[in-house]
Amino acid sequence: MSSSDTGTVTYLFALCAGRPPDGALAAVAGHSGGGPLRTLAAGAVHLVVQDVPAADFGERALTDRLNRPEELRRCALAHHRGVAAAAPCGPVVPLPMATVYLSDGNAVSAVASREEAVLAVFRRLDGRTEWAVKVHAAAPEAAAGVAGSGSAGTGGPGTAVPGGRGYLSRASARQRMRRDRHETARAVARTVDLTLRRYAVDATAHRPQSEQLTGRRAPQLLNAAYLVDDARRPEFTAALDRLRADGRLREVEITSSGPWIPYSFARLGEQVPAAATTAAAGAAGTGAP
Repeated sequence: MSSSDTGTVTYLFALCAGRPPDGALAAVAGHSGGGPLRTLAAGAVHLVVQDVPAADFGERALTDRLNRPEELRRCALAHHRGVAAAAPCGPVVPLPMATVYLSDGNAVSAVASREEAVLAVFRRLDGRTEWAVKVHAAAPEAAAGVAGSGSAGTGGPGTAVPGGRGYLSRASARQRMRRDRHETARAVARTVDLTLRRYAVDATAHRPQSEQLTGRRAPQLLNAAYLVDDARRPEFTAALDRLRADGRLREVEITSSGPWIPYSFARLGEQVPAAATTAAAGAAGTGAP
């Protein structure tokens, strides 16, 4: 009997090299309304899956849910819990959120057809973790302090330009100063990135987040992820500490987090097996690794 015969579909969280214990998986809260997390085998690859209600994971239902911020957050957290549950058992390839198949058999067949590619990713990720680093321009008030409270030639004591010409001159000088600070900060961000890449196996730059998303008044100049050998973790974190303490880099603020499951580097390429999702599963659109 397929999952669809019972009103459920198979939701895929991740592929892993080792088989997580059933008890450990069952203790993890997956998607609301679904069954316990469990594993399927596709050759040497283990799939972490959950039976979820077909009505909630059809194309229309998913589109509606994922367009609502609170539902999107709830689904993302459940997906991450499923991925994290596989992490203690060796290298993990997280699947895109909302990867859904009509049945266990469809899921296993899709993964089995790419077993060698999955195993190659496992080998590449073994003993490595992801570190996220973000670089923001220094907050406006901090940057102003760096530049100094006075501005030569912009209307200081004894040099004031009267009337409208004085106002325009000062405004132009402030604009130049902001532009110069921004260019300096961008150059510093590039230095941070190049420095950290020396300690990483691989690195990728994501699109900088908007000020609305970051909640900061200063722009984000670097939003990068680094794949780091666990053996070189002390070197990588020491390099981060040196960059933060370097007074020459005071035009920026550097934040980091990790180690993480290497979401940014667990890619299986663009080719996707056909046939996975159906109208019942929805194309949550991502129905293959």
